[in-house]
Amino acid sequence: MTTIELLPIQDVTACCSPVTTEAMTQESAEVLAKSLKAIADPARLRLISMVAAHEGAEACVCDLQEPLGLSQPTVSHHLKVLVDAGILHREKRGTWAYFSLIPGALESVAALLTSPTR
Repeated sequence: MTTIELLPIQDVTACCSPVTTEAMTQESAEVLAKSLKAIADPARLRLISMVAAHEGAEACVCDLQEPLGLSQPTVSHHLKVLVDAGILHREKRGTWAYFSLIPGALESVAALLTSPTR
């Protein structure tokens, strides 16, 4: 039996303009900062990379703990931060949770940081 856990996904492009096109509002800066804080951690960057590189671009939490070299609670915490920030999707299958990148999530953050070509 498969259970899908849906959480509110924060689309940073819905609230924010690229930082180089106009001055950001406080609210936009807070939304973008939440996404940047979520990925600005070495363990979380590795988790994103490991999930994306895994077969089928999804990984079971059971496949992430050992290569990362962190305890299960620590890995779970980092995964929760990435899910809450709208970077990863979590799907419960039996007793295991599987994670995949939310399509376009990283591209959305990157697009807000790029300078327009002139």
